[in-house]
Amino acid sequence: MATAAAAVARRAGARAAAALLSACGTAARGWRRAGPARPLCTAPGTAPDMKGYLWERYREAKRSTEDLVPSIMNNLLNPDAIFSNNEMSLSDIEIYGFDYDYTLVFYSKHLHTLIFNAARDLLINEHRYPAEIRKYEYDPNFAIRGLHYDVQRAVLMKIDAFHYIQLGTVYRGLSVVPDEEVIEMYEGSHVPLEQMSDFYGKSSHGNTMKQFMDIFSLPEMSLLSCVNEYFLKNNIDYEPVHLYKDVKDSIRDVHIKGIMYRAIEADIEKYICYAEQTRAVLAKLADHGKKMFLITNSPSSFVDKGMRYIVGKDWRDLFDVVIVQAEKPNFFNDKRRPFRKVNEKGVLLWDKIHKLQKGQIYKQGNLYEFLKLTGWRGSKVLYFGDHIYSDLADLTLKHGWRTGAIIPELRSELKIMNTEQYIQTMTWLQTLTGLLEQMQVHRDAESQLVLQEWKKERKEMREMTKNFFNTQFGSLFRTDQNPTYFLRRLSRFADIYMASLSCLLNYDVSHTFYPRRTPLQHELPAWSDGAPALRPPLLQEAQAE
Repeated sequence: MATAAAAVARRAGARAAAALLSACGTAARGWRRAGPARPLCTAPGTAPDMKGYLWERYREAKRSTEDLVPSIMNNLLNPDAIFSNNEMSLSDIEIYGFDYDYTLVFYSKHLHTLIFNAARDLLINEHRYPAEIRKYEYDPNFAIRGLHYDVQRAVLMKIDAFHYIQLGTVYRGLSVVPDEEVIEMYEGSHVPLEQMSDFYGKSSHGNTMKQFMDIFSLPEMSLLSCVNEYFLKNNIDYEPVHLYKDVKDSIRDVHIKGIMYRAIEADIEKYICYAEQTRAVLAKLADHGKKMFLITNSPSSFVDKGMRYIVGKDWRDLFDVVIVQAEKPNFFNDKRRPFRKVNEKGVLLWDKIHKLQKGQIYKQGNLYEFLKLTGWRGSKVLYFGDHIYSDLADLTLKHGWRTGAIIPELRSELKIMNTEQYIQTMTWLQTLTGLLEQMQVHRDAESQLVLQEWKKERKEMREMTKNFFNTQFGSLFRTDQNPTYFLRRLSRFADIYMASLSCLLNYDVSHTFYPRRTPLQHELPAWSDGAPALRPPLLQEAQAE
């Protein structure tokens, strides 16, 4: 995920390195064009003091970095902005579609604790797991979305866009696996394509890897890790594949058996985060004559009670079509399942559906029938969801709809990235990286010792940067250097992404989203930096407005 702070820091590193090297007549980009560095500026007949020279360059770089931080602090990103992967104009959008969970409605921290506890009890009561695992409680700070789980080896890890494991983020149970063991286990740190998750995050290669993309999967990852931890600590021989399946089935049953739904309906104020913005967004779209529909996997009574709470008892008047228990992603692919109407008491009717009527609720069905009955096709439709695979992938790849991803974690990560401590750390990390790149041409033993110290500092700073977000796994969007596998899929399947639907209130219904043209590695960055129109949405500008 590109940010103003990272971009300015990256440019700062390049400028600082160029300035430092200019004293000896070599500009930063000249290293790449001209090859080896020119001789150091020293008096004739004297041996250069390489150690002193490099540390002086280091101190100059430090001073330059400190001077840059205030200007970066004036270019903070707005956490309520919408970010674009693909150019899209809202003036072309006539129909807006929405998922329900974590799109129209957000849940409190209590919900994941509920799911964890209920699934843990199912493991004990129905799958005959040791009662001692009840001592484990849900830790909301343990896992992040987008992680991969190796079913055979029972390890949870973070993988980047190039299929490389981020060392230091591999966990067996609740303990990190040493880097040496990871490298031995995978014969390096790369995971081959045939072992990686397929289109929907499920492995087609002997169930080797599973990617957790759903917000509801956070308790599942924690429960897997806790039970693994119990077995390991107590030297219990177990089959990891069985454990994975049992935990997956228990989490599924919390939903299918209605445990979660009944708990939320019984104490809706505890579990649902009430927000007037949801109704404000829907009302704004309705006032501008936009058609709206809802497609969710949740049941009708559950959706009705939630929408009454956050929108009002007239919520159905805002939607032209409402579809529940859609079984996405099958809804987008299976042409065989017809729609069924649900009456006010939740009873399924047997009538053949010839038209999807406003004010009615429908169950199941499929997208092909939906398109035939509504005629809502192509790029005039924009659908919002939080699950990149189940909600967005098929729509953008197969049906030409525009897609918007709701990423609640985005707001909290941007707030962290706007802090002075993070900006100082990242600016120096980028500058130090640039310094290492430029000074590596000095191959003498004295210089190499200095460079090794710099590399050690860089490694420590990378760990510090990870800890800003999540102590175990870091940012949802980046590994040490590369985009995560999660961000790779987000960039592919979502035209735009934002922290919540309320971000739409900051934009006109005719607004065009232009993705910033970030420079490729072989392109000069100058043209992408200065033009105000091409800059990211900044916090100060939003506050001024």
